[in-house]
Parts: sequence; structure tokens; C-alpha cells
Amino acid sequence: MVRWARLRSGGKKTGPNPTDRAKGGTKRSVLVDGAGCPIGIAIDGANVHDKWLLAPTLESIPIDRPIPIPENPQNLCLDKGYDYTDTRELVALNDYIGHIKARGEEATQKKSGRFRARRWVVERTHSWFNRFRRILIRWEKKPENYLAMLHFACAFISYRLAGVLG
Repeated sequence: MVRWARLRSGGKKTGPNPTDRAKGGTKRSVLVDGAGCPIGIAIDGANVHDKWLLAPTLESIPIDRPIPIPENPQNLCLDKGYDYTDTRELVALNDYIGHIKARGEEATQKKSGRFRARRWVVERTHSWFNRFRRILIRWEKKPENYLAMLHFACAFISYRLAGVLG
């Protein structure tokens, strides 16, 4: 008699989601340009802290970055989940000007009226990813297959943006 072993749902690079009754989930970290075009992407389990995905996301950029010059600096806007010394060192090591909100800084800026949101571009890109049914719910067991689908979605989003902007 043959017994079929049921594979763990989601496969590798999944983990218990801390906000959704510990269901298995995947976290995606996306690096975008100013228009929301995806430049780099990395995945890991939902229980992995954001700061551990920063290095793989920066390494996932498929093309060579232009050399940052004082006339054209390269900025990296991150939320308060990245407010750690080692994260700031990694940002500086990669020649970015880091705009990392310190804990509590956003609340004081909202009260003073000097608040300018920068992360909405990234949130909009995540929303575009969620419109692909194959990505919204991860059905692939292998992380390579899921990442390939994300790369396909990145290409499609870039194509759409080139038609709108170009």
C-alpha cells in the first residue's frame, strides 16, 4: 500500500504570519523607483523581520546601478521597521541616502502639519502585485517558482508603466 505524504502548505520560505492566526505566509520586500516601477524583490517567511530582507532586496537588483554623484543622489525611504543601527550602516554602505523614520517621529510630524508621506509609492506597487491572482495567494510549493511569478508580475508592471509614462 502506497501512502502519500502531504507536503507542508506553502513549502520553503513560508512562516507563521504573526497577524493572521499563525497561518503560513510569505513576505515580499520590493524596491521601487520614484514612479513605483519594481527594481528589486526578495521573499521570505511572514515571520521574518523586515530588516533581514533589506540586504537580499538590495542584492536582487538585476542591472548595475548608476554611480551616485552629489548632483544626483540616490535616496532610500524606509519606514520605522528599519530603524536599527545595522540597517542604517547597510544603507550607507550601499551609497544610499537613508530616509528612515525614527520611532515616534511620524506621529510628531503629523501633529505639526509638516508630514509628507513617501511610502505610498511602495504601497501602491504592492497593491498592483495583489491584482495578480497567482501572487495574491501563494500556491507554489517551491520558492523559485513563486519568485519567477513575481518577476513576471514585475515585468508586466514595468511594461504598463512604460506605456503610461513613456
